[in-house]
Amino acid sequence: MTTYFVTGATGFLGRRLVARLLERDETTTVYALVRKTSAQRLTELAATWPNSQRLVPVTGDLTDEGLGIDPTALSPIDHVVHLAAVYDFTASEAANTAANVDGTRHVLEFARAAGAGRLHHVSSIAVAGDHPGRFTEADFDLGQGFESPYHATKFAAEKLVRAQTDVPYSVYRPSAVVGDSRTGEMDKIDGPYYFLPAISRLAALPSALPLAGPHLGATNLVPVDYVIAAMDHLMHTNAPSGATYHLGSPRPQALTEVYNAFAAAAGAPRIGATLPEPASALLRALGSGAARAAAAGVDRLPGGRAARARVLAELGIPLAVLPHLSMAVRFDTRATVAALAGSGITLPELSAYAGAVYDYWLRHLDPDRARRKRPGGALHGRTVLITGASSGIGRATALQAAERGATVLLVARRAVELDQVRSEITPSGGRASAYPCDLTDPDAVESLVKTVLAEHGAVDMLVNNAGRSIRRSVLLSTERVHDFERTMAINYFGPIRLILGLLPSMAQRRFGHIVNVTTQGLQTDTPRFAAYLASKAALEEFGLAAGRETLADGITFTSVRMPLVRTEMIAPTGIYRTLPSSSPRRAAALVIEALEQRPEVRNLPEGTAAELAGRFAPRLARLAANLVYQAVPESAPEARDQPRTPPLAAVAGTVTRLLWRRRP
Repeated sequence: MTTYFVTGATGFLGRRLVARLLERDETTTVYALVRKTSAQRLTELAATWPNSQRLVPVTGDLTDEGLGIDPTALSPIDHVVHLAAVYDFTASEAANTAANVDGTRHVLEFARAAGAGRLHHVSSIAVAGDHPGRFTEADFDLGQGFESPYHATKFAAEKLVRAQTDVPYSVYRPSAVVGDSRTGEMDKIDGPYYFLPAISRLAALPSALPLAGPHLGATNLVPVDYVIAAMDHLMHTNAPSGATYHLGSPRPQALTEVYNAFAAAAGAPRIGATLPEPASALLRALGSGAARAAAAGVDRLPGGRAARARVLAELGIPLAVLPHLSMAVRFDTRATVAALAGSGITLPELSAYAGAVYDYWLRHLDPDRARRKRPGGALHGRTVLITGASSGIGRATALQAAERGATVLLVARRAVELDQVRSEITPSGGRASAYPCDLTDPDAVESLVKTVLAEHGAVDMLVNNAGRSIRRSVLLSTERVHDFERTMAINYFGPIRLILGLLPSMAQRRFGHIVNVTTQGLQTDTPRFAAYLASKAALEEFGLAAGRETLADGITFTSVRMPLVRTEMIAPTGIYRTLPSSSPRRAAALVIEALEQRPEVRNLPEGTAAELAGRFAPRLARLAANLVYQAVPESAPEARDQPRTPPLAAVAGTVTRLLWRRRP
């Protein structure tokens, strides 16, 4: 029986090594140190590991003396594998010290108390610091300096391991770990990943475009599967205490080489020529000097340093990372290669696996992946939430969006009708879910947002279509303030609650589009619709103002100014049966166009013409609207029993009234 005690079992390296150890033989037992807050994460990971019944979680903490564990409660430990650490150039010195130095001290205390057979300490090539030239597995303290707390604390942690003599040990120094060479899988943005967005954008240029650049230095990258395979093999060889292994490239990888490998994967232009070293050295010196001078000049401006940090943050590049992209040290790996001889474990060339790494980043880690164009169309694979989806424009929009490959989330008050719409979509392979909700109920909207995000992860697009219309003149509304409150509740406050609930997740994904279905009446100021138009104007103005704030966050708004549409909402007004109107299907096409093209406002020609008429001949437009108002009868019930004035008489009376009351 072989027993292992592993720290950092839920980390990027740890979870892969634990899974591999569990596969070794049927007598293996793996104890995994886990904090209470990470216990659920370990359980979820273990469900995907082989022989997970031989995994034993041990609750403790790196920050506690002896890890807070009584070793007598465990079986004798053959191997203590110390993987847990802070791998973050941007972390504070205190955080690095607590995890990397104090944590290692506590692991050593535990290993001594447990009488462990061997300690396997995962260090880093960071221990070489700023040492120039060759650095072998036998080298350690060569008087090097350290440019970050991460580098300094990794050196201090390894020094603790080397200073003790109670527990035999091996040291593993990986270089900058990137994704799996076969699948590309990676769990975070680090190292060269910070520059993949720029390479992705350069892919828009012709790939044959010739580029030339200076030699900018070198780095050292290694895929995670090589690190794990090498560790698994080396841990079980008969090596003397103090054996040290460099798990990285045997030669420096020029940054131009790294760029070209990922540029080839992205289809971006590659650097075909490197300037001669004297010219490169001169450009590096001039460039670094100019960069320092420019940075110093910016920093002297009020708020300059914060502005510089903000620009880098928007580009996704932490300021603390920049000094560590290139290194002067060359890591000698000959002793490690010799120790791996005969195992079949070899380090692949970057050019062989850069494609897998880039593809995985593009699909899973690209911060702009949500806004990337879809090969199946603008709506294909999108999650679109549509309110008022039980009938009319909302129903027609849902059907057309589903036809284009969207997952549609149907929202309305009427559950039965929603289910009917869903049943129209799903039999043909479409994807739809129904969520009955009263948008005038704040608690119901909050619950809707939580449920939708929990079940779908995100909403890409939102269509605020649900609405209420009231046709009633102002003089008949003086005792009916509730009409204005009702229209605002469903036409404005309901959509606003929904927008505000979904905005944080959209901002996090850096993509979202919101379509507010308003009305062409905002361009004509149609009489008898004061309550309705005011609520739609409020919604449109919210979208216009908010869209200017969220543009850089990838969130956009469209206002679709709908013409008269034959829906249930206009059915009570008999006069509308005689007026030209659009079908729900044609109206839905306008919404789909807004979703796909994302203009700020979608107007129809007749609406634009009416708006222009109002701008260039405002008095005439106002008079014409009033004449129409006088000629067209009320639809309010209390006005139906009143004697109706013939249209011609109403118009004549209006003109006379205006002329008579006109000031001299």
